[in-house]
Amino acid sequence: MKKWYAVIGDPIAQSMSPAMHDAWFKENGIDASYIPVRVKSEDLEKTVASLKQLGCSGWNVTVPHKTAIIPFLDEVDEAAKQMNAVNTVCVMEDGTLYGTNTDGRGFYRSLEEVYPEEVIDRSILMIGAGGAASGIAFALHEAGCRSLTFTNRTVEKAQQLQGKYPDATVLSIEEAEAMVNQYSLLVQTTSVGMNYAQSGMPLNPTGIHKDTIVADIIYNPLETEFLHQARISGGRTVNGIGMFVHQGALAFELWTGIYPDTTTMIQTISEKLGGN
Repeated sequence: MKKWYAVIGDPIAQSMSPAMHDAWFKENGIDASYIPVRVKSEDLEKTVASLKQLGCSGWNVTVPHKTAIIPFLDEVDEAAKQMNAVNTVCVMEDGTLYGTNTDGRGFYRSLEEVYPEEVIDRSILMIGAGGAASGIAFALHEAGCRSLTFTNRTVEKAQQLQGKYPDATVLSIEEAEAMVNQYSLLVQTTSVGMNYAQSGMPLNPTGIHKDTIVADIIYNPLETEFLHQARISGGRTVNGIGMFVHQGALAFELWTGIYPDTTTMIQTISEKLGGN
């Protein structure tokens, strides 16, 4: 019997996940399909029940349902609990719904893929304190990174995130910008610069040391103003395509037991968005 998977969110038409997963199914000879499903917030509970009843084998969750879906699942793992967000649901053999979050681990794998040298000992500045920052911080900490500093426009939100990591510190945006040369890895997790809708930079990286790794989880545009400034300042930059592909690959592995070809997929999506 052919299996099927889905991604739920609102809006959902712009999602690149269906094309990505369908390509991986084809590459790996798996008889399955993956569809986008637009779900309004008030319909989330009944949609979860319907997906299960209709035999969906698993689904991804995107905005605005990543936190709201948790009460409708039977179990969530530690990563999802720490982040208070689920982006992947697995339907287990006994029919129970298991939720996890692959965003943070997807980011870490994308970073390793581009810059394979050891990152554990790097001093890390995390820009932003929302769900993405929480997931990435969890993955970095889980990997052994201990030098974490959080900065956010609203310092109180950064302090809430810091509370999960006793060794972490918090700076205001102004303090972080003045001390940016003390960090060897910058991770930009805010929406500033996304889809050209919000111009500007959350923090000016001009003062970074040469060869500092600077990551932005945004991938449309491929190079945000923040990454552009970091690159011309001598930084080694990475956009969010790798994170998007690897978080999807981790979900694909949970569902199929196969970790798909991410290198070709990253290149394909980059070209689709106008990159080389």
